[in-house]
Amino acid sequence: MNILISRHDKIGDFVVTLPMFKVLKEQRPELKLIALVSKINYDFAKNIDFIDDVILYDKNNLSKTLEDIKDEKIDTSISAFIDTNLGKLLFKSNIKKRIAPATKLAQFFFNKRVKQRRSRVEKKEFEYNLDLLKAFDESISLSYSYPLLEFSAFESNRIFNEFKREHKIVEKNRLVAFHPGSGGSTDGNLILEDYLKLAKKVSKIDDIEVIFTFGPDDLKLKEELEKKVDFDAVIYESKGALIDFCKLLSFFELFVSTSTGPMHLASCSNIKTVSFFGEKLVSTPKRWASISQEKFQNNFIVHENYTNELYQEIEDRVLEVLKIDEK
Repeated sequence: MNILISRHDKIGDFVVTLPMFKVLKEQRPELKLIALVSKINYDFAKNIDFIDDVILYDKNNLSKTLEDIKDEKIDTSISAFIDTNLGKLLFKSNIKKRIAPATKLAQFFFNKRVKQRRSRVEKKEFEYNLDLLKAFDESISLSYSYPLLEFSAFESNRIFNEFKREHKIVEKNRLVAFHPGSGGSTDGNLILEDYLKLAKKVSKIDDIEVIFTFGPDDLKLKEELEKKVDFDAVIYESKGALIDFCKLLSFFELFVSTSTGPMHLASCSNIKTVSFFGEKLVSTPKRWASISQEKFQNNFIVHENYTNELYQEIEDRVLEVLKIDEK
């Protein structure tokens, strides 16, 4: 049986669908699982071992996407997010069972609609996604194993060793990453000066190496930080494949960032995170907490004009997390 799971938008949005794939592959290994994803997630999905095949959702050539879906002879589609274009596409694909949340006008292109009312934020996004699996198989358990993604030691060590050589990382030091950018996809974040203040404090711990990470959408912020940083820190621009960035992050002690794609990528390896969220209910960790174990998550609501007291609470938590690991 061929199952298509679709989430055709940003990195973090796709990451929170990954438990769906893993649950199905662990409990129903006979299924062929196919992902329908946007261009930014295509190569990433190709490199995940519990996804069998990947179809590009090409918004500029939906007729080609339609052909690719038909070629896979899909029995059931499960859509974590829907819009009219996707609904039309899957309807035209002649998929017999099309499962989706009962939301928007697009729901009428699906014949198995699940009432979720996600705007009420009664569950996390990945939990809403997992619930859709019950419409496919009521008997399935929605639990999954951690870390969500596991990598071959050989390949992961190669990437990490290259990183250490390039940036002259001391072998036994722990790595703490700060990702100040948001790619424009968050409502709550620290200002750059507070990232610098926090990272400088952490850099004074003897066995810690501070890493600032930046994606392709944050290069102006990177240039600004380079002018202001006045302590030892590695400034790293992630230019390669998303899966390689995940492999690198799996070696980090802690990842500090706003709620954005890199935070969700870090959660794939179940590492410790300190994460910042907007104050609107739909932007809070009640909706967008990561897929890692809760004991490794340290989530904060950061208002637009947050107080020094909140900054101090965040700094104390970061130092507490790192101190715990020194015992």
